[in-house]
Order: sequence, then C-alpha cells, then structure tokens
Amino acid sequence: MAYTPELSLQSSCTLRRIAWALGIPMTQAIEKVFEYMPRILDQHKVCSFCKDKSKCCECAFSQASDFSRI
Repeated sequence: MAYTPELSLQSSCTLRRIAWALGIPMTQAIEKVFEYMPRILDQHKVCSFCKDKSKCCECAFSQASDFSRI
C-alpha cells in the first residue's frame, strides 16, 4: 500500500455516511469514491499536473489506461 494520509474529522464523518448509505465498510466506500472521481474531474488537467508519469497505464485518469478497460 502507498502513503496513507489521515482524514480530517469532517472527511471521516462524510466517508462514514457514504459507507452507511451504500451499506459497505468505509474502506470499500473510499474505493467507490475514487472510482467515481475520474468521471467528474477534468482528466486532461489531472494528467497535466501529474508528477509520476510512470504509472499512466494504472491511472484511472490516463487515456493509456482506457485501452486496458476495453
């Protein structure tokens, strides 16, 4: 596992409520949140600010990863 930042109290409460609403543990809920983010954030902006181009094939924002989903 990579670096794991601590959540603020507000973020933890928000995540807990998302998990309750989905009927899943918080660990699974945060995965769902991250799966959803590429649908609503500007992919090109995220990629243009990326500081680790070695993970493009694994990144949900990368066009390179789109081909692996087909």
